[in-house]
Amino acid sequence: MANVMASCSAFGIQTGYCAAMDAPITARVCSALAESLDRDSETGRRVLDWAGEPVAVALALRLVGGLHALHRAGVDPELSAVFAGVETDPARIVAILKATLVAQDAALLPWLEGPPQTNEAARSAGMMTGILHLAERYGPRFEVLEIGSSAGLNLLIDRYRFDLGGVNVGPSASPVTIHPEWRGAPPPGPPVEIESTRGVDIHPVDVADPAAAARLEAYVWVDAVERQARLAAAIAMVRKGGVDLVEGDAADWVEARLAEPQPDGVTRALMHSVVWQYLPATSRERIRVAMDAAGARATVERPLGWVMMEPNRDLHRHEVRVRGWPGERAMELVALTHAHGAWVEGLSAPYETRDYVMRRGAYEKD
Repeated sequence: MANVMASCSAFGIQTGYCAAMDAPITARVCSALAESLDRDSETGRRVLDWAGEPVAVALALRLVGGLHALHRAGVDPELSAVFAGVETDPARIVAILKATLVAQDAALLPWLEGPPQTNEAARSAGMMTGILHLAERYGPRFEVLEIGSSAGLNLLIDRYRFDLGGVNVGPSASPVTIHPEWRGAPPPGPPVEIESTRGVDIHPVDVADPAAAARLEAYVWVDAVERQARLAAAIAMVRKGGVDLVEGDAADWVEARLAEPQPDGVTRALMHSVVWQYLPATSRERIRVAMDAAGARATVERPLGWVMMEPNRDLHRHEVRVRGWPGERAMELVALTHAHGAWVEGLSAPYETRDYVMRRGAYEKD
């Protein structure tokens, strides 16, 4: 019974998140799913009997992604009426979703197997904000290491054009310009030269495969028309120029990359966005230990940085934090951001977060 209540509650929680992020159609779907779930389908039984913590693994968004994929494939006009925003009656939406869970059971089941790949290019705005803070300390040249890279869209951070509160970074001729609504204090404005980007994911998404690209597109909420267009452009960039993305364990990969020789005058920066919560506690601890050890070896000639954009589930917000070595400054909160990069709020003064990171496991309880 506890599992059933937790699973249904997860859809209610996701409804609130969607409503807060101006996604009314997806909010209606999540709200209706909380009432639609029953044991008439294997999908319903799997969700209701979910053994883990459903919010942490984004269970609601797994199922919503599968339903969105069915809409995009045009398999059911009534389901498409829901996702097109034509059908808005709550009782009718519940009935449609109940029927869909049974009729499309086999198609929906695989969507429960893994977390959603919500690889969003605009999240690079938050991470570039963090890099600007590090560039102000250590200079313009960077090599970027990303964990949880998914399809590698944020590994294009060196190829995107950014307008961050009037601070412009990146090639002016880029096919993708990331220009979030800027709030608060502007970021520092030093030059930035990203010399390389490399990434790892436990299950990388190869967007050269049309099926994989379609799956990625299904995870973008139907309300987010601008995100859908940006995703298509970013996928085209990956297909044209490629990214250095490998399959592997995040902790293993970070330890190996930090052990490699580092060029003089280049800051080695680890970055990640909406990834930390999906890593096992042991992996998070290994990465922290590896970064502390590498930080102790860092010099003015070979600096080390850490840039992260992760959700603070206690405060229901996404936060950009940075730390750099050498230096005695602890992890600092430098900006708040929309989960999908629609806006960024620069903070007038960075806030130290040493106790939160070390004791709370950075962004969630260990």
